[in-house]
Amino acid sequence: MDALPFLFFGLFLGLIIVLVLAGIAQAKARRERFAALAAQQGWQYSAATERGLEDRYPELELFRRGSNRYGENFLTGSAAGHHLTAFDYHYQTSSGSGKNRSTQHHRFSVIMLQPAFPLKPLTIRREHLFDRLTAAFGWDDIDFESAEFSSKYHVSSPDRRWAFDIITACTMAFLLDRDAGAMHMDHVRLIMPLPRVGDPAEILRACQTAAGLLDCIPEYVRQPAPSIPPPPLP
Repeated sequence: MDALPFLFFGLFLGLIIVLVLAGIAQAKARRERFAALAAQQGWQYSAATERGLEDRYPELELFRRGSNRYGENFLTGSAAGHHLTAFDYHYQTSSGSGKNRSTQHHRFSVIMLQPAFPLKPLTIRREHLFDRLTAAFGWDDIDFESAEFSSKYHVSSPDRRWAFDIITACTMAFLLDRDAGAMHMDHVRLIMPLPRVGDPAEILRACQTAAGLLDCIPEYVRQPAPSIPPPPLP
């Protein structure tokens, strides 16, 4: 009987070691898949961990959440003629206090495309039930001629004219044909965060969706962008 505590401790310690080794092997396999994707697409890949993304992209609230913020598994290159930066992102938040304090880790992938023409702030995301409830009180999004598109996607922008200029029949048909997640534009880039850390196939599909959206923007809307160099490699 005296040996039972040591036996349970040994089993627990063995389980921890197995989980750690499995995590290391999984991370290594993921890096190899990313390197293969980069080679296939003619992109560059870096497994380096980079902190301070909130300083590189100060205008993006996404990178100012929580603490212990960093990016890793960076892909850079060109996607349909647009400058691409994609990476895994992590931040953590805490809740409670004392013995009840808990830490939540948030991990997801981010795709950013920088076209050769300027953009304006705009958000496209899936419509939620809460959106339909708030619409009854006048807090509605921008609706378009396609009832199917307007019921599926929530579009908001401080410049309604810009929204109508770029959400064309081509754009609506393209997004209705895809299960696209949230997409945000600032003045120079299109940002597409995935709901989780994506595998290379998901990253590639997201890049194709983001590039397809930019390609649907009519020529008359595009103007030469100010000279903004792409962000350096980590």
